[in-house]
Amino acid sequence: MEITKEEAIEIREKFGTPVYLYDEKILQENAQNILNFPHTYGLTARYAMKANPNGTILRIFNQLGLHIDASSYHEVERALIAGIPAEKIQLTAQEIPEEKYLREMLKKGVIFNACSLQQLEIVGKVAPGSEISIRINPGEGSGKYNRTITGGSKSSFGIWHEDITKVKNIVNEYNLKIIGLHTHIGSGTDPEIWQTVAGISLPWAKEFPEVRKFNLGGGFKVARMPDEEGTDLQKCGNVIKQEFDKFYQETSRKLHLEIEPGTYLVANAGVILTSVKDIVSTDQYNFLKVDSGMTEIVRTTLYGAQHPLTLISLQENNSGKEKEYLVVGHCCETGDCLTPEKGNPENQVPRLLPKAQYDDLLIIGGAGAYCAGMSIKNYNSFPEAAEVLIPINRKPILIRQRQSLSQLTINEIIPEGY
Repeated sequence: MEITKEEAIEIREKFGTPVYLYDEKILQENAQNILNFPHTYGLTARYAMKANPNGTILRIFNQLGLHIDASSYHEVERALIAGIPAEKIQLTAQEIPEEKYLREMLKKGVIFNACSLQQLEIVGKVAPGSEISIRINPGEGSGKYNRTITGGSKSSFGIWHEDITKVKNIVNEYNLKIIGLHTHIGSGTDPEIWQTVAGISLPWAKEFPEVRKFNLGGGFKVARMPDEEGTDLQKCGNVIKQEFDKFYQETSRKLHLEIEPGTYLVANAGVILTSVKDIVSTDQYNFLKVDSGMTEIVRTTLYGAQHPLTLISLQENNSGKEKEYLVVGHCCETGDCLTPEKGNPENQVPRLLPKAQYDDLLIIGGAGAYCAGMSIKNYNSFPEAAEVLIPINRKPILIRQRQSLSQLTINEIIPEGY
């Protein structure tokens, strides 16, 4: 996503900083790329809303034809509030909702994807005879960082692939109908990994004759930085398509493909606009301090993930003047840094930026995914940042107002006498 110097100045004047900005045109283009994912027997693309759960973004994707992947019952409720039809929402969660909510959710038409034997048994007791999906851990995983790998023996996600017999026993006991299978390995760019996982996973459908759809999850790698390689959707999709065709030739069953991208759809459609608040130096480094940080973006601290940084100088005649900076956030934490070594949040690496001064603007790129929805909100009592949509006409629209201090403390109760 790109914004001009004039747009950045106008947005700060109108909405303040820090502020999340999302480009609707890029959101639409990314959605269309996903909907063009190769397939033979039908495709459902679900937006993994944990990447960015803002209601306006959910509605944009819904209007474009995407369905929803929810990772908690609360996300299900949030999607329903945003106007997403229940039948377009699938819940795949570590924590199952209480029985009364589960029963109500299923009655509305939300699809339940069981991620453990216990979850499967609970849904069997609550709604015997239901049509559901199950998530299987294939024993394989993929990801740039250990914390982004969601398959394999070190992952708790899904029913272990060697427990299929136990699944069948529970299914028979409660007369459940397994109409969907789901697996997710993490993130990656290599089509061969996706082909391997599809090849390993599809035979499980032979164990459940009522299965009519197979969900291979998301994790399509996005290139945020210039030296990173993103997933080629067409190459990845074509090798998966081959496996689905092979399954049809062996079984005469046409399985409907589902995928669940999150990062791909929103990461590079969003940025965080910040203001430079201080510049300090030691005998080794120059530090550029901004009015954002782990309260808006925790990926740098959690993963050592790198994001592009663009300084907009408000100085006159600053062209060509550059300096190396460690860019840090506004939290009272040594780990609140925006320039980590790749994959190593314990170490910082200076970035070469235009020479900065107080009140310049800094844009943190690639911030549309796992930033607003995954930050350490309210640490040091900083309020949640505002979120703004840049529509096709480039006239910014507020889609979440900045949190006030009264909203931050609304649930605090001071007992009498204190």
